[in-house]
Amino acid sequence: MKVLAINGSPNMDRGNTALILNPFLDGMREAGAIVEVFYTRRLTVNPCLGEFNCWLKTPGQCFQQDDMAWLLPKIAEADIQVLATPLYVDGLTGPLKNLLDRTIPLNEPQIEMRRGHCRHPGRPGVKSGRLVLVASCGFWEMDNFNPLLVHIKAVCKNAGMQYAGALLRPHGPALKPMMEMGLPVADIFRAAHKAGRQLIAEGKIAAGLLKTIGRELLPRDMYVEQANEFFRKALKNR
Repeated sequence: MKVLAINGSPNMDRGNTALILNPFLDGMREAGAIVEVFYTRRLTVNPCLGEFNCWLKTPGQCFQQDDMAWLLPKIAEADIQVLATPLYVDGLTGPLKNLLDRTIPLNEPQIEMRRGHCRHPGRPGVKSGRLVLVASCGFWEMDNFNPLLVHIKAVCKNAGMQYAGALLRPHGPALKPMMEMGLPVADIFRAAHKAGRQLIAEGKIAAGLLKTIGRELLPRDMYVEQANEFFRKALKNR
């Protein structure tokens, strides 16, 4: 089984998103999946220019010569796609959204009706596999992810993919300091690892694992005070 993961965090492996993504992917590898990881920060992906050359002049191929030329075939053959992102202004990071815009060549220009809704069919050979979201957020509440979840689920419907769940980590900036202080957060990483194994072995992720990954780390008032104290010190010492 081929897994393609794209980490949209500008901090790549140093970010809060990677704290959840990496054990999740390790679990997939342990279950036998072939996993490739790419970082938008290391990719050259120009914005879609909306000329529809990929539909009308060179079907299935964008005229722009950048990293999407070799990335699109990998997306097309992936059994599972993992999109990882910190929450930026209620959604994906800009480079990751830009990359999604450039996947239009994988679709046909014609419109078909699918379950009573207009959609574009995928081109022959493009797998309609599963899609998983991994996301972290600086705000405390879980419902801050709601706009992003709506977007990702819509992407799945448009692409004919199966939405396989979301590993969500609210008040993510608290996780690394708590880990470094030896506080009890190992259950979160174990749950992410087990979620990866389970998705490969069973094709789904148990709700209990997702709940553990997103569980409360500390009370909201305490988190807000600690976050504000960090910024006060940083501004004072600038």
